[in-house]
Amino acid sequence: MAAKPKPVIIVGILAVLIAAVAAYFLYDYLKGQEQKMTEAVATERVVVAEAEIPVGSAINMTQVKTSDWPKANLPQGAFPATDQVIGRIATQTLLPGDAITESKLMPKEGQQLSILTYRIPEGHRAMTVGVDQVAGVAGFINPGNIVDVVLIASPPGANQQISKIVLQNVPILAIGQIVEQKEGKPFVVPTVTVDVTPEDAEKLAIASTQGKLQLVLRRLGDKELAKTTGTNVSRVIGGISGPSVRAASASGKVTKTTAAPVEQLTTIEIYRGDKKTTEKFKAQEIK
Repeated sequence: MAAKPKPVIIVGILAVLIAAVAAYFLYDYLKGQEQKMTEAVATERVVVAEAEIPVGSAINMTQVKTSDWPKANLPQGAFPATDQVIGRIATQTLLPGDAITESKLMPKEGQQLSILTYRIPEGHRAMTVGVDQVAGVAGFINPGNIVDVVLIASPPGANQQISKIVLQNVPILAIGQIVEQKEGKPFVVPTVTVDVTPEDAEKLAIASTQGKLQLVLRRLGDKELAKTTGTNVSRVIGGISGPSVRAASASGKVTKTTAAPVEQLTTIEIYRGDKKTTEKFKAQEIK
């Protein structure tokens, strides 16, 4: 039997080597894909909300449970056991299924602080002011609403009140009340705590000392800034004859009266010979 040519043997050996190398790389690739799949479906037990947990409330056992969570997407600061979150205070509203993390809870050493401290956006301030009972609260403005702040005041040198929107798109953080003394008697003043920038806090501080503040509730999602110049009593109460004037009575008491309308007269020059005279006539007398 004739021996195979040497080139044929070499080609056969090379083919076997190439097939072995390809098989190795294919095996390594498939092994890597299998490992990725295993990691993707790997889970870890974490604490999640079983019922809605309102902001500012202490978490109890009935509100939480443990659930399998993909290990690849494990939230930072998640808890593996429910006893680690019982009694902690939520700094935001947690919905069923939400993973409970350290960033969503008030620090243990800060449990004695107000929850409001953790709800103020970075760079903003919380400011509390007194408002009108009806226009300011009346049960229709609640935390989370967005309002405009209207000031009603009498500017220096003005003889009538004006109203002007001084702040717009102001979030309400909280609503409460304080008791003040007026003429020796206590009375309740509704208050609102608002989220403002430092610049707006300065404006609101001045406005709160100048007159009465009223809140105007905005429609949800309405962020457009209203461009107004304000208004006064004369603009609101139009169509009144004669300007208002102040008159002093014999007793010295100043009273507010309405001046009578001024009579409109027409001046006519009359020539009689070389003499010129001037006479005034009422408009209705001239025909």
